[in-house]
Amino acid sequence: MLRSRLGNSADLVVRELPLGGKEGVMCALLYLDGLADKDSLFRLMESLLSHTGERKWEPHLDVIEELIITVGDKRYESELEHVVQAIVSGDTALLVDGSEEALIADTKGWEQRQVSEPMTQTVIRGPHEGFNEDIQTNISLVRRRVKNANLWVERKRIGRITRTTIAVMYINGIVNEKVLKEVKNRLNKIDIDSILESNYIEEFIQDSRSYVFPTVNNSERPDVVAAAVLEGRVAILIDGTPHVLIVPAGLTEFLQSPEDYYHHSDYGLLRLLRYLSVFISVLAPAFYIGILTFHQEMMPPVLLVTIAGQREGVPFPTLVEAFIMETVFELLREASVRMPRAVGTAISIVGALVLGEAAVQAGLVSAAMVIVVAITAIAGFIFPSFEIGISFRMLRFGFMFLAGLLGFFGITIGIIALVLHMCRLQSFGVPYMAPIAPFNLRDQKDTIVRVPWWQMYTRPAIMQLRNVKRQPDQASKRNVNPKDQREEE
Repeated sequence: MLRSRLGNSADLVVRELPLGGKEGVMCALLYLDGLADKDSLFRLMESLLSHTGERKWEPHLDVIEELIITVGDKRYESELEHVVQAIVSGDTALLVDGSEEALIADTKGWEQRQVSEPMTQTVIRGPHEGFNEDIQTNISLVRRRVKNANLWVERKRIGRITRTTIAVMYINGIVNEKVLKEVKNRLNKIDIDSILESNYIEEFIQDSRSYVFPTVNNSERPDVVAAAVLEGRVAILIDGTPHVLIVPAGLTEFLQSPEDYYHHSDYGLLRLLRYLSVFISVLAPAFYIGILTFHQEMMPPVLLVTIAGQREGVPFPTLVEAFIMETVFELLREASVRMPRAVGTAISIVGALVLGEAAVQAGLVSAAMVIVVAITAIAGFIFPSFEIGISFRMLRFGFMFLAGLLGFFGITIGIIALVLHMCRLQSFGVPYMAPIAPFNLRDQKDTIVRVPWWQMYTRPAIMQLRNVKRQPDQASKRNVNPKDQREEE
């Protein structure tokens, strides 16, 4: 029946052997080659064969389990589908003649990628470990950093066909119970045949009104996930992908790098550069289009004459010219990502230097437009999160169209609409713009600026956590004169 249920698959291995010699009880081991660990299978078979001639066996699995089975986790299954699911998950099924149950032994041990440096969110100072595609390895990487019994992990399977393992990780006593309940409710409502990557889960559980901005953060760094759960957030780990989802997430989280907390506090200088790059990436081409099309009086006369001389032979309006250059750059970016690494770098250099220079020499675009597009591209690469960069690139084209249609009035209308939209967004009940809107003075210590660690003695107030205290208030202690402190002691 099991052979038929698995379609007589070539990788299904069935080992039949008698317990107690030729007159003993027949048993069979069933597993899939490549999913079961060879060492665990060897110990299991060695244990069975070493007891074949010791006694007359009876078909009782509990006796076999106590005397023979040497593997770790094991359980009984009486339904055929549960046994099939265990086999395709990498476990080994032991069938004994005369018994109506199967003994399932945990022998998972397929080939997997070793723990290596993450491809995204690279840092100069800090851990260089990244998640891989095995969910158990990923859980252990987080537990290595949070050695606390209150770090709880709840598992479930999603996907009618793939039966993908999902793990919800949080710290009991810190997490917001309402947020945790909402996460579980949204996960329970997912009904799909397959889950192959974390984005499947992300699109199902994200808030319905977030069409442009991501409201679910993700990371492939164990230290980032550990810091998130310590702040009271919930991490969702998916088997088969190194990217772990983190909820709730706000705009400020997407502009924070893990390296901000590993270097000496610069009081927000690098973060201010990131916030400045947001305006450059979204609005720089739009401002250039608006000035040249409608508001030439706002430009210094010398600069205006220089740009006008460059555009003398350009056959396209400024808006069309900007759209062409931005589209060509997006093509180069996508080509450099899809091409092999050895070729991708060469394509980027050829596209950026040769193609840009040739377009200016041919009179198709102006040199000033190439500079604006290059500065915009550089600003777009500074974001720690790839997803938020995609959102800003989408907004850039919208603001370019508004600037070409109405000038600065169109840009102003777009900014007002964008701010209103962002203030309406929520991520699992937490405002997307918090702690900027609604404004919270205490949380500004880790928003645009990052004060030293000894001043950040509370967790984010917007999370409404049960345990807000991170450490005692040491700000006042550091200002005490050492002599006065000794006298006080």
